[in-house]
Amino acid sequence: MRVLVVEDERVLADLVADGLRRETMAVDVAYDGTAARERLDLHDYDVVVLDRDLPGTHGDRICRELTEAGNRARVLMLTAAGALEDRVDGLELGADDYLAKPFEFPELVARVRALARRTRPALPPVLRRAGITLDPARRRVTRDGRPIMLSPKEFAVLEVLMRAEGTLVSSEQLLRLAWDEHADPFTNAVRVALSKLRAKLGEPPVIETVPGAGYRI
Repeated sequence: MRVLVVEDERVLADLVADGLRRETMAVDVAYDGTAARERLDLHDYDVVVLDRDLPGTHGDRICRELTEAGNRARVLMLTAAGALEDRVDGLELGADDYLAKPFEFPELVARVRALARRTRPALPPVLRRAGITLDPARRRVTRDGRPIMLSPKEFAVLEVLMRAEGTLVSSEQLLRLAWDEHADPFTNAVRVALSKLRAKLGEPPVIETVPGAGYRI
């Protein structure tokens, strides 16, 4: 999934972003409301983790604009204003969820994952294909019952391929879904990640390369 973290406290924003990346999410960061609006115009996000009291453009306005535009992104307001009236105000603005600071990171991850599931058609919680079982919630992968240890990026790439259910996934799509906005479109990161993933999945090969088109399982 792809997430935008909008938070003007840079240390907190970077900590949240790094933590979500370790959970195999592709994460972009904006430190003010103006930058957030620019990224929302450029990219499609599953979830926006949004602080309310932002410089540039207030978080309330961003939330209202997303709702009025019918944007598919789900909004999790993450703010120090945690009183009942604040939560009610945030939800009435169009936020899908509200989490007050300070918070426990596992709860934030669980809420982000729950919101992301609402942005796309229902999918089985555990993915199975070609003898591979992938459990996104527990970050576990097995092949024919054999546990396979993957890096967060390898896991993200495998999840994208398995969710495609046999359809082709281009390199550009993999970059968009498994990396973030800083990924160089001319990089060989996709080929490197796929090479490592193939080696860990073992024989016989299950990832097919279609020259000039993409990859599929």
